[in-house]
Amino acid sequence: MLNALTIDVEDYYMVSAFADVVKFEDWPKYESRVERNTIRILDILDEHHVKATFFVLGWVAEHYPKLVQEIHSRGHEVACHGYSHRLAYDLTMQEFQEDTQKAKKFIEDAIGAKVYGYRATSYSIMKHTLWALEILIKEGFTYDSSIFPIYHDRYGYPEFNRFPVKVSRPGVGEVTEIPLSTVRLLGRNIPIAGGGYLRFFPVWFMKWGLRRLNEMERQPAIIYLHPWELDTGQPRLNGNMLSLFRHYVNMKSTEGKLKDLLKTFRFAPIREVFS
Repeated sequence: MLNALTIDVEDYYMVSAFADVVKFEDWPKYESRVERNTIRILDILDEHHVKATFFVLGWVAEHYPKLVQEIHSRGHEVACHGYSHRLAYDLTMQEFQEDTQKAKKFIEDAIGAKVYGYRATSYSIMKHTLWALEILIKEGFTYDSSIFPIYHDRYGYPEFNRFPVKVSRPGVGEVTEIPLSTVRLLGRNIPIAGGGYLRFFPVWFMKWGLRRLNEMERQPAIIYLHPWELDTGQPRLNGNMLSLFRHYVNMKSTEGKLKDLLKTFRFAPIREVFS
């Protein structure tokens, strides 16, 4: 069974965990490592003959259009990750729409093609921000992968369907929502979607979860990671203990775990998996 591999293209200082110490207007002051880290992932995927969906931050597309062109030219799907990496629930509807439009323009200008997929900052489309889906429909997106059906202090919509589903918005249209992967244990949804969970959990647990999805539930998994998660040499940032733990825990294990999953399972871009 094909599973969906997704890469959220952003730099180490752009993450929500450090948003209270790194201001958006100060981004240009930080050492950029997004190009080298993304190329590293591209090379790993080439080695394993795997294509993926890259959700590119609009700010990255604006400042590093050749990187986005490189992703596209290597045969991967390019999708949108918003522009400024702000949480959807911290924006008004107008601000979210402007952020989305800006990002979509820079990404499409870079690759010379339309993008159809969207992923919100830190999975911040939740029960009280479903209005964001209306904007995505209006802006021409056909699928969204922003809902994480778990409990979390920053995001989560645990009541949402664990598997892809069409979401209709009255008077606007519909969009396919592709939630991040979970397994059901002891009455709770346990995340096995990658990112910090890939770094935190042992690889055997991740493999067990993916097999459970593929073989028992007959569903593809949706896995994600960020280029900075392979970069053990990135500059250290300040932050509270929880943010530091989430960002840096087991970072040295990311590349090995990723390669293990690539050797064990079949992966493809979202539009291929759910076509």
